[in-house]
Amino acid sequence: MLYQILDGTLSVGGQTVLSHTNFEIYGNEKIAVTGSNGAGKTTLLRLIAGELSLDRDDKRKGPGITGARKATVGMLRQQAFSDGTVTVEEELLKSCPCKDTYDRERYLYEKEYDTLFTGFGFRMEDKKKRLEEFSGGEQTKIALIALLLAKPDILLLDEPTNHLDGAAVEWLEQYLKTYSRAVVMVSHDRFFMDETAEVVYELEDAHLTRYPGNYTQYRIQKRKQLERQRKSYERMQEEQKRLEALIERFKHKPKKAAFARAKRKALERLVPIEKPKEEGPVLFVGETEPLIPGSKRVLETEKLKIGYDRVLLEITVSVRKGQKIAILGENGTGKSTFLKTVAGIVPSLGGSCVLGNHTTIGYFDQHSAEIDSGKPVLEHFHELFPGMTEKEVRSLLGAYLFSGKDVAKRVCDLSGGERSRLILAELLKSRPNFLLLDEPTNHMDIRAKERLEQAFLEYRGTMLFVSHDRYFTQELADALLIFEGGEAFYYPFGYRHYLEHCVSLKQGEGLSARIRAEEQALLEGMRSVPRAERHRIKEIPEEEAYRDWQLRLAREEMEEAECRVQLLEKQREKLMNSWLSSEEFWNGCAAEPEELRCAEACCSEAVEKWQETCVRWYDIWAED
Repeated sequence: MLYQILDGTLSVGGQTVLSHTNFEIYGNEKIAVTGSNGAGKTTLLRLIAGELSLDRDDKRKGPGITGARKATVGMLRQQAFSDGTVTVEEELLKSCPCKDTYDRERYLYEKEYDTLFTGFGFRMEDKKKRLEEFSGGEQTKIALIALLLAKPDILLLDEPTNHLDGAAVEWLEQYLKTYSRAVVMVSHDRFFMDETAEVVYELEDAHLTRYPGNYTQYRIQKRKQLERQRKSYERMQEEQKRLEALIERFKHKPKKAAFARAKRKALERLVPIEKPKEEGPVLFVGETEPLIPGSKRVLETEKLKIGYDRVLLEITVSVRKGQKIAILGENGTGKSTFLKTVAGIVPSLGGSCVLGNHTTIGYFDQHSAEIDSGKPVLEHFHELFPGMTEKEVRSLLGAYLFSGKDVAKRVCDLSGGERSRLILAELLKSRPNFLLLDEPTNHMDIRAKERLEQAFLEYRGTMLFVSHDRYFTQELADALLIFEGGEAFYYPFGYRHYLEHCVSLKQGEGLSARIRAEEQALLEGMRSVPRAERHRIKEIPEEEAYRDWQLRLAREEMEEAECRVQLLEKQREKLMNSWLSSEEFWNGCAAEPEELRCAEACCSEAVEKWQETCVRWYDIWAED
């Protein structure tokens, strides 16, 4: 046990942050702490760092906090450096264990320091600059590098991805996976937590609950736990009503008095089950269908040139009805410009851009949220949709987290994230059949993002969107449009598939090379067909050739998922056999070991993913 809080209570400013709760860090665990804003996640990190102490509690047995001797703790702080006149090199060499310039230990330290420094996007010559010459975000990066170089036994990270670009975040993810010490992190980046966390602690109502696995696994376990608690609560309520009815029916009958007393005792012995705290209102009961269905082809571009004073990109793409396509690419590659060109806000510089018949567009970018209205949210929304009753308006706004007093706020007083939610609620309620979204979840917390994901998943129109939230992209996109090197490439699967099968399998090779390799393989296959049969190839329409390519990729994904299920099943069986033959099992220990429970959860998740790939393959095969 590296660190443990046992039955700990902590109050800050008269508010109870922790109430008789437990927290453990084992070995080199990578732990994510999640919870609503203001729950006390950063305060927990400060407690682990030793900046705060637990409240005195006469009922608690023991010191409350125990840990391994000489365990070091390092925390990434908001105020990075006190002295900005020193150079980066001088600051980073402060934690070097060896002062001899020519010592091997010093060499290895400087080698890792260079690796970290360039990994976060700095140039080697930046080492000679003074700290005050860097921006606040860059200083936070340097502070993180210094912390990683110090290699504390417990590394505490509070929103480590806030000032990092996409490449630096991905680099940090890979580094933390191989970090040999324990990490406790607080982050709003769900994809980052998915990639790095092995354990998730949820801080809710001043209590910490431990969930094995990453963020997605935590969400699955939490939903199952809430469902079990809800069913148990309902059964308890039904039993309570049944007993109360029997008591009321027979309590005044002398011959049934003993029976009534027995039922009263049974009622008193009922173990009370707390009503589960729902995570929020269900956003929609059913699917959200567009008001006008629209045509099968939503968008057709042919050598479309986009840009302002110069051409940024030339793109030829066909968007089909019902697709949800994410646009990926570095800043400045033309992602937002493409959306504006399709929406008709920015004129094209050449080529053609044709919308399908009866296509109705709903467009959103960060400027869409710049509404300046002094009206209350309820009145503003009701004026846009006068056919709705006030009750219906309140219910819909509540689904977008405008509940209680929030609907009485003036629109101009809302935060950026709240205004975005309001505009997106208006867009979805108007039910266009083609949504163009540019960073729809900016400035939103996790809870708001998950509500919007649910809404967009239930939306049955077509979507073309740009988002830096990788988890949001992973959940929604069924295809990708990648802007790279002045070209646009269409990828017919989701973000996770793109990462696993295009990046990891083709390291050092860009997506353009990957796609060209796919095309080359197709051409080689065509050349291998006997000359007499080649005329048949010309008869294969473009749609059919595209579908065959989709089927092959889907089959590869399905086969890989099946192999993973078989591997995990073997590991689970091995653990199960080991437990069944253990001394603890034969001595009457009924509880399964933690490792076996984790293996079973992983197996279950792998089977679900395999089933999803099978359904995906079937959907492509069955498509008209």
